[in-house]
Amino acid sequence: MKENIRIKSFGITLLILIILLVVTIGITATIGSASISPVDVYKVVASKIPGLSSVVGADSITASQYSIIWSVRLPRVLLGVIVGAGLSISGASFQGLLKNPMADPYILGISSGAALGAAIAIILKLNVAFIGFSGISVMAFIGALIAVTLVYNIGRIRNQVPVTTLLLAGVAVGQFLTAITSLLMVIYNRDMTKIIYWTLGSLSGKGWTPITTISLPMIIAMAIILFFARDINIMLTGEESAKSLGVNVEKTKVYILLLGTFITSMAVSISGIIGFVGLIIPHIVRLIVGPDHRILLPASAIVGSIFMVFADTIARTVISPMEIPVGIITAIFGGPFFIYLLRSKKKAL
Repeated sequence: MKENIRIKSFGITLLILIILLVVTIGITATIGSASISPVDVYKVVASKIPGLSSVVGADSITASQYSIIWSVRLPRVLLGVIVGAGLSISGASFQGLLKNPMADPYILGISSGAALGAAIAIILKLNVAFIGFSGISVMAFIGALIAVTLVYNIGRIRNQVPVTTLLLAGVAVGQFLTAITSLLMVIYNRDMTKIIYWTLGSLSGKGWTPITTISLPMIIAMAIILFFARDINIMLTGEESAKSLGVNVEKTKVYILLLGTFITSMAVSISGIIGFVGLIIPHIVRLIVGPDHRILLPASAIVGSIFMVFADTIARTVISPMEIPVGIITAIFGGPFFIYLLRSKKKAL
């Protein structure tokens, strides 16, 4: 009986969050130099859905407004949705898996590997596109995967992956790759500005191509992570206890690490490094819905989407016509919260 009530409560919570996300998309897509109403945004979206185009009249929308909504603002907003969801659900799953409240999607050297890959692409001027990805995105994705492969193999002891050694390996590999990136920036100082800008993160000027390319694989990976929510809950009681309850602890670790790494690498390859989203959002959501990963994971994904969309809206409008890298905005919000976490953990010791 209690379980049924809990599941019903989960459903209501997720429904409310989904409604908030839809409203957020409509509102943020209207913000900019051109005057556009949320109704116009929904009309444009509906006009693209088979069966609704004839019902929803988009005739009142001018050609320029239609182009701004469909070709400029909506792709950027939806990219923020998928990137925010991916980073947040990865952060929530890593925090649960590693039992570390400071864990985020970049803890395993993903950001350092991606930054090094992107720096190499910028220096070599790799402008060749691959399946809709730029050369920088491809190299960033490869760099992230190589970094995590190194971390996993260094942290593995026989057939087990102890959490402590994995975290230490992530820190060591991350610092090493960051040092190489810094060295390249010093040697090739003419490209330093481009590299720094990429590492600050941006959703600007991406268009529909990256969304259509990364959305499906990221959504599938996020859906698979949700299937491990119960196992993460059990593993929080201790690995020995989880084993006695039938959880294959080592395989579960590998699956979640692979899925979280894949999701983060895909996001980073498109947006650059956007910090603090995967750190602060799971904590905020945990305060609201509790520690049960069956609700924490999907709720984190939705709230992360909302946060990312708002952060990017601030980034592109606060000093318009100039644009601030969205990573700066997330750091402004995330930095103070990270300090709060450190102080809270210090008091608990």
